[in-house]
Amino acid sequence: MPHNIASFFESYANLYNRALAGENVFGDIAARFSPRFIAAGPDSVSTGKQDAAFRRQLGKMYAFYRSIGTQKMTSKRVETTPIDANHMMAKVFYCGQYRKPDGTDLKIDFDVTYFLDVSTTKPKIFGFVAGDEMALYRQHGLVPAKDAQAAKPRPRPRHSPEEHRSRLH
Repeated sequence: MPHNIASFFESYANLYNRALAGENVFGDIAARFSPRFIAAGPDSVSTGKQDAAFRRQLGKMYAFYRSIGTQKMTSKRVETTPIDANHMMAKVFYCGQYRKPDGTDLKIDFDVTYFLDVSTTKPKIFGFVAGDEMALYRQHGLVPAKDAQAAKPRPRPRHSPEEHRSRLH
C-alpha cells in the first residue's frame, strides 16, 4: 500500500510540537505505533506496548523536553528503504530548537531510524533506533554534565587474574 512517509513524519513532528505546547495529544502519538514495538538506544533495547502506561510515559517525556527548553521539532528529511512489500525502514533527520538556561537559542540536528508496517491504511511504527540524546543535551548545556565523582566505581574481580587462569585449566 503506497504511503507518503515524509508526510507521516511531518505530521508526527506536528504532534510533538503540540505536546510541547501542553496539548494532550498522547493518544494520537501512541496511535502511530503498532500494538507492540521495540525501542533501541545506546544503552538498551526494550519492548513497548501501545497502552495507557505508554501514553502516561509520553506525558512524562514531553514534560522533560519542556523542562530542558525544547521549543520545536522539525522533520527536515526522510530517507526510506523498503524491506519487503509490508515493511519499510525510514531514517528521519530532525532539527530540534531549544532555549538554553542562559536564554540563548540553539538548534540540534539528529536522526532516528524507524521501522514501519506499511501493510495497513496508515503506517505504524513497530520499532525505532535512536542515538544518545542525553549526551547531546549534556554536550550543548541543556542538562548538567555527568558528575564524574558520582559515577559508580567498576566492580573488582573477586580473584586475581592468575587465580582465575589457574581455575580455568
